[in-house]
Amino acid sequence: PVPLYLSLRTKAKITGVEIQEGSYNLANMSIKENNLEEQINVVLGDLKGINKEIGKFDLVTCNPPFYKLGSFHINPNDKKAIARHEIMATLDDIVKEASLLLKSKGRFAMVHRPDRLIEILETLKKYKIEPKRLQFIYPKEDKECNHILVEGIKDGLSGNLVVLPPLFVYNKDNKWT
Repeated sequence: PVPLYLSLRTKAKITGVEIQEGSYNLANMSIKENNLEEQINVVLGDLKGINKEIGKFDLVTCNPPFYKLGSFHINPNDKKAIARHEIMATLDDIVKEASLLLKSKGRFAMVHRPDRLIEILETLKKYKIEPKRLQFIYPKEDKECNHILVEGIKDGLSGNLVVLPPLFVYNKDNKWT
């Protein structure tokens, strides 16, 4: 899960939120196996309203469901469907909650799909998260962009968006870059 990856880059306390019990249990098992119980806490619950339970943060990250309901075939596996489609939370719900979780000048970082870029930027601004960094992710140099990384600052000054160089997941020899 995302909190495990974050623990590789910081010693700060990390709180994760998971809506699915199975994923919550797997996250806790991974945390225990990696002896990270003192650093990482995962909360089982609905994202909407979680700010009232867990407080304010300097950084909020999210790997949200990418697809609106009705935009793609929904996986018959409920767990995968919830992870991939806006069944339990929409982009608007996620950004709103991120804004409520962030301290002023705190950062929000999210991975998403490039076809929703305009909607993402508009939603960030709606909830007073000013987009500051954007990076396009490509599976390979000769393929279309399939993901974006977006970072914004709550109550940040308008403007100064930096577009970072593209990130290519695989090189020409199909090896991770």
